[in-house]
Amino acid sequence: MTTKDRIYRSPAAIAGGVLLLAIAVWLGIDALVQGSGRVPWLALAAMILVIPLVVAFTLRPAVFAGQDRLRVRNPFRVIVLPWSQVAAFRSSYSNEVVAASGTKYQLWAIPVSLRARKKAARRTARAESGGRGGGRTRGMGGLGFPGAGSTAAAADAADGPLRAETDKVMDELRELWEAREKAESAQGEVSVRWAYEVLAPALAGAVLLAILLATG
Repeated sequence: MTTKDRIYRSPAAIAGGVLLLAIAVWLGIDALVQGSGRVPWLALAAMILVIPLVVAFTLRPAVFAGQDRLRVRNPFRVIVLPWSQVAAFRSSYSNEVVAASGTKYQLWAIPVSLRARKKAARRTARAESGGRGGGRTRGMGGLGFPGAGSTAAAADAADGPLRAETDKVMDELRELWEAREKAESAQGEVSVRWAYEVLAPALAGAVLLAILLATG
């Protein structure tokens, strides 16, 4: 039975990419229709350059985790790593996968949110504090009664430290790697392919824009 790949993408990047594309297309078409002289040509060259780059950095990045391999689709490259070739997953200011050769590949589709980490750490601290009985309220006569918040906090504390969403994703990838790295079907070599479908139009737009600016 074939299991579908788990797909990880950044919703915030996708939303931002759609917005940027809408603005670029709107301004570009307006310049093409309303502009005069060299303006339409400049607008066309800028669109050919900008649109592929926006797509590359926002809509394109994705991580596909299957039973046999990890496929990382970054802005300009596609990296395929059989689980046997993965040495580690690292999270600091960016999330990375380290190949057995020592080469590091950034996971663009799983961005690190320091704010989310700090928020999770604060919630964990509050949960641990509540679980130790810090959430009691004072009643009449100075008697202490357990508050509703202390019960929820105790439950959170029992579940372990809270994690940011992207850190949870990295945990899932580590678990899948540890479970599949020795499987016979997960053996093989790392392959890297450049995304010429992104690089070619962006380069063409850059050359055309440079020519127009130089001859202006």
